[in-house]
Order: sequence, then C-alpha cells, then structure tokens
Amino acid sequence: MSEHILTEREGAVMIVRMNRPEKKNALTRAMYKTMAEVLTRADQDASVRSVLITGGHDCFTSGNDVADFLQAPPNGLNSEVFMFMQALFDFTKPVVAAVCGPAVGIGTTLLLHCDLVYASRDATLKMPFVSLGLCPEYGSSMILPQLVGQAKATELLLLGSAFSGEQAAAWGIANQALHDGAATTAKAFDMAQRFGSLPPTALADSKRLMRAPNREQLRKVIVEEGELFSQRLHSPEAREAMTAFMQRRKPDFSNL
Repeated sequence: MSEHILTEREGAVMIVRMNRPEKKNALTRAMYKTMAEVLTRADQDASVRSVLITGGHDCFTSGNDVADFLQAPPNGLNSEVFMFMQALFDFTKPVVAAVCGPAVGIGTTLLLHCDLVYASRDATLKMPFVSLGLCPEYGSSMILPQLVGQAKATELLLLGSAFSGEQAAAWGIANQALHDGAATTAKAFDMAQRFGSLPPTALADSKRLMRAPNREQLRKVIVEEGELFSQRLHSPEAREAMTAFMQRRKPDFSNL
C-alpha cells in the first residue's frame, strides 16, 4: 500500500485521494498499485455504490513521477500503471472525478474512463506525451478524436496543448466547470452520493450498456498503446526528454 493514496468512506461513497502535495501528486508505481487494489476491492464490496477520485482542492496530479519511471520503466501489460488502467476500465460502478489544478498525462486520460467529471475553471489539463518522446495512452488516441474531432485531438495529443476546466466542460471531457477547488470537490461528492439511493444492479447494467459500443476495440487500442508506450520509454528520444526534464533544461533531439 502507498502512503500517498488515502481512502475514506462517506456513506456509500469510496473516496480515493492522491496525496503527495510536495510532488504535485506525481504518480509512482506504488501509488498505481494501491489505486488498482482499492478499485478492485470497491467493485467487490456491495456497500460501495460509487467511487470519487480526487487530488484535493489545489492539484489533481502532475502525471507520472519521471524519476520513478526512469529508474524502473513500466514493463508492458504487467506494470502497476496498467493494473490501474485495467481496474478502472473494468470497474462496474459509477466513478466520479473532481479535478482541481494540474491534471497532466494520465491525470487527463483517466478522466475519459470516469462516468462524471467536475473540474475547477482554472484547472490545467495537458497530455504532453509526444514532447516526452512517448505516445498517447489509455485509449486517448481513439476516444479523443471521437469526442472532440480530429483537428482538436491533434492539438491536444500531438502538440500537447494545455486546456482549462472550462474548455474541458465545453468539449464534453468534463460535465461542469466550477469556480474553485472547494466547490468542485463538493459538487463531485454530491453527485457521487446520489448513486447511493439508486438500484445498484440497474446502475451497473446501464453503465455496461452505455459503454458497450466499441468496448472491445477500445480495449485492444489500450493494449496497443500500452505496449508501444513501454517500448518508447526505452527510446533515445524519451530518455533525452525525461533527462532534460529532470535537469530543468530544454531537450535536444537534433542528433536523434
């Protein structure tokens, strides 16, 4: 279990909080593993009717911990990050996200697999995979073009353009943008609570039906992305990009 993942029960809601503020909630292998285990247990616990994922009022997550990834790059589909992806992808109950502050990389792509997303207006979402010598992950190469169109998806995935909580709501990535972190978290919790009064089997069946179209194709895309992502982590481009990030300098790809 990771000390940086806090869990709390509020009635029928399981709250999963990323809690590593000194590193802007950067995700380590241990944190991914803990979140995967929490989701698996929550799915099996009949008293849990929904899950709320948050990082607090100021930061959702700055994405992967680069130092952790450089030390031990994920090993394909057996990695902790893929365990988390699989657990969220297969989760049968409603998942609500409260997004405040930075939501980088998987901090944005995981939202594509939540049922309800609430963001603060000044949240900053970004998927800088290409600039890090990597590729899109967690089904984003399939979901985003369908959601926002090919042109906008190109900006977001190839150029890694940042966007706000208000833009996320306008594009259908979030349900609503609220004025600050406290209001965002309160709204997300209120919506998560509402599921507790609804019949659980009807909820699960309805969620499954809504996600059924192209589901197996999406699963294959996630696997393909994951395999390529793991390969690219070992590439000279990724090594240069992440080393430059750690050294706080501009990467140099001129000789690659």
